[in-house]
Amino acid sequence: MELRQLEYFVAVAEEKNFTRAAERVHISQSGVSAQIRQLERELGAELFDRSARTATLTVAGKAALEHARAALAAAEAVGQAVGEVTDLIRGRLTVGMVIGCTLTPLFDALAAFHGAHPGVEISLLEDNSDRLVEGVRSGTIDLALIGACDRHPDGLDALTIMSDRLVVAVPAGHPLAKQRRVTLRDLTAYPIVCMPPGTGLRTVFDRACAAQNLQPTIALQASAADAIADLAARGLAVAILSNSMAASYRDRLTARTIDDVETPAWLALVWRSTHSPSVRELLVHSRQAFAEPDPT
Repeated sequence: MELRQLEYFVAVAEEKNFTRAAERVHISQSGVSAQIRQLERELGAELFDRSARTATLTVAGKAALEHARAALAAAEAVGQAVGEVTDLIRGRLTVGMVIGCTLTPLFDALAAFHGAHPGVEISLLEDNSDRLVEGVRSGTIDLALIGACDRHPDGLDALTIMSDRLVVAVPAGHPLAKQRRVTLRDLTAYPIVCMPPGTGLRTVFDRACAAQNLQPTIALQASAADAIADLAARGLAVAILSNSMAASYRDRLTARTIDDVETPAWLALVWRSTHSPSVRELLVHSRQAFAEPDPT
C-alpha cells in the first residue's frame, strides 16, 4: 500500500468521478484506475461501485475513507515537522531595532536563540519605526522592536514591551524644573530637542501638538536618548523623552510629566501573523527575556 494510492482513493471518493479525480491529482484516468485496482487487490475488497456513472463508495470503501485521510494527514504532518526543524537548523533571521533604543533583554533573547539554533544566521539592523514596520509588512524584516503611538500597527501581531508617558527633561536650574505642572503650551517658549519623525515618541508628541494647534520649535533632533539628554544638560534645548528614558539621567536632568499628553509612547515587538518557525522560537526567548527583571 502506497500513499499515492490512498491519495487517488480519497480524490475519487470526494470527486465521485474517476475523470475529475485524475484531473485533480494530475495523472491520467487510466493511471488512477490502475492504482485503485491495485489497492483493492491488496485490501481484498472493492472500494467503489462502478456500475453507475457516479463512483460511489462500497461499505468497505466507506470504512477505509477516514483512515486514508488520516494517513495522508499524518504524512503531511511528518513533512511539515521535518521542514520546521530544517528551517531551525539553517536559515536566516532578520531582526529590526528602532534607532537609539538599546534594550539588553532583546540582546539576551537573541543570544539565547543563537545558543539553541546556531545554524540560523541572525541579521540585526537599526532604522526608524515607520520603516521597520513597513519592512515587517513586506517580509524583508522578520521581527522588529519599534517605538509606536498605537499598541498594534495595522496588519501585524505585537507584544508590548513598555508603555510610557512623555516627559520634558531639563537641568535643575531651568524654569520648567520649578513648575509642578508642565503643559505643551509651556514648552512652546523654549527650543526643543527630541527624536526625529518616524519614531513612536516623536509621533505622540507631534500629534498632541497638532491637536492643540501648537507649533513648538524643534531646534535639535537626535536618534539616541543619550544624545538628547546630553544636549539638554548643556542648556541647548529642553528634551522630550519617555519617563523610563529620563530616569537614566536623573543625576543631571529634572523630568516633569507633560500634563496634557495622556497618550503613551509604546515599545513593542511586531511580526506578521504568518511567520516562520525561527520567528516563533525567537518570540519564546523574547517573552522570557522581557518577563525577567533587568538587573541594571
